[in-house]
Formats: sequence, C-alpha cells, structure tokens
Amino acid sequence: MAVDGTWNITLSTPMGERPAQLTLKTDGNALSGTFGSERGSQEFSGGTVDGNNVSWKTMFNGAMGPMELTFSGTVDGDTIGGTVQFGAFGSGTWKGTRA
Repeated sequence: MAVDGTWNITLSTPMGERPAQLTLKTDGNALSGTFGSERGSQEFSGGTVDGNNVSWKTMFNGAMGPMELTFSGTVDGDTIGGTVQFGAFGSGTWKGTRA
C-alpha cells in the first residue's frame, strides 16, 4: 500500500521545528509503526488507514515530560503531512518525504 514505508518528517511544534523519522505499516485498515526522534524511538499500534488518510497516537518523552502525540495526515505519492496534537501543550503540523 502507498502508506507503508519509512518517512523523514519535520514537526512544527510550539518550540520550533523538530526532525523525526516515521515507519508505517498497514494491515488492511490497521496502522502500526515506529516514531523516532532525538529523544528516542517508540513503537505504536491501533492507528487507522482510510485510503490515503492516516491517523495514530504514540507516547513521546518531551522536554515537558511524557505526552501523547495524536497524528492525522494524508499520503500523496512520496509526500506525507498533516496535523499533530502535543498532549495538553498545543498543536502543530508535520510534513515529510519517503526515505
């Protein structure tokens, strides 16, 4: 499926831009993978895929402590992007390209 693969992404956070790597794997409409940044890597499951639309949640150990990141986005060929909620610390956008 067009969603599967490794992606180099940039998060636009309330504290500036942050690079990260995302690995996505689909199984029907189920989405799992790994989210990694300078603060470590975290596997996730329980995400969903609907055509080229994706959404998932993962935990992240940020500067303010552990928080849940809630992602939603769209894949368009070799580009991906969307919005992310940083727990109680606001929201931002993210975008990237297939590695």
